[in-house]
Amino acid sequence: MPLLDSLRRLDAYPKIDNEFSIRTVGGATLTITSSIIIVMLIYSEVIAYLTPTITDELFVDSTRDQKLKINLDFYIPRISCEYVSLDAQDATGEQHLHIEHSIYKRRLDLHGNPIEDAKKEDIQAIKHVKKEDASTMKPTVLCGSCYGAQANSTHCCNTCQDVIDAYREKKWNPNLENFEQCKIEAALGKTNLESRAFSEGCQIYGSMAVNRVGGSFHIAPGKSFSISHIHVHDVQPFSSGKFNTSHRINTLSFGDEFGYGQTRPLDSTEVMAEEGAMMFQYYIKIVPTEFVPLNGPTLHTNQFSVTKHQKSVSVMSGESGMPGIFVNYELSPLMVRFTEKRNSFSHFATNLCAIIGGIFTVVGIIDSFLFTSIHALKRKIELGKLS
Repeated sequence: MPLLDSLRRLDAYPKIDNEFSIRTVGGATLTITSSIIIVMLIYSEVIAYLTPTITDELFVDSTRDQKLKINLDFYIPRISCEYVSLDAQDATGEQHLHIEHSIYKRRLDLHGNPIEDAKKEDIQAIKHVKKEDASTMKPTVLCGSCYGAQANSTHCCNTCQDVIDAYREKKWNPNLENFEQCKIEAALGKTNLESRAFSEGCQIYGSMAVNRVGGSFHIAPGKSFSISHIHVHDVQPFSSGKFNTSHRINTLSFGDEFGYGQTRPLDSTEVMAEEGAMMFQYYIKIVPTEFVPLNGPTLHTNQFSVTKHQKSVSVMSGESGMPGIFVNYELSPLMVRFTEKRNSFSHFATNLCAIIGGIFTVVGIIDSFLFTSIHALKRKIELGKLS
């Protein structure tokens, strides 16, 4: 029929009878090889299709009302928990007030083994000394001198610590060498300060939520307090050179962990102090980050990069500062968003067609070239024209 004959001319896949086809060992080898390659590529394409892809984008951060969660776990092997304090302050230098935190201290021996259960650290108690605390103290039979720092006429300082507390209430800097109570306690051996301070280690771990602005926190020896809005650490009766601030950062992160980006670059960092009175500083640039999964709520976290610096603050070095671990952080105004997406089926089908068609076409060209070359070579041998 004329119509069917015209339609047959459009056939892009003409058929060849089996009696006119030639099958070779080389063609069979190429067919098996190409089939194996096709199966492998199709398998990898299926895995890629079933695995969600991650796309990222950068935009201005507008989530300033959120809290910044700081997760930390520091190990100081040569200073007792009794002589280590944690303090935090914002970018203006004002100390954070009413921090929501769950920071704990755990006493460890010199081998890193726990001595007792962890105790919650009261970050706020060391910030400012309140006068009303002194008025609730129970009077004692003997009334020691507070050396002018007493809150009232009935205020007594019977121990070295009482005098120190009274001085802190007045925002005065105490000098233990001038206090008779401290001299007596040291002479009678009631407190073996040095053995307690340097024969144990301390682990400080937990998390705290601060305002979403730049700031800093530090772990330093001595009890901290403020005198005329100046942050001070009292390390007496020791000198700052006595404290070995070697440490290990088990973990430090800002927000939750979701497996993408640089959220914990300082984990397992171990630093050894070459001498006493070493000041270790970490300058951190925080990039707010969101992760939007296929299923579930959006996760908010922070990536960060860090620059390290250390210096000696001993009297001989002439450098100012105090020994300890100081972490300063700044927040970027930009945010990174990771979005989890799945490839479309049309893209998957297109790749499958490209794999199958492309390999068969290329292998067909190779087979045709080999067959033609071998056939021509045989003809020359038969005619004796091979030289």
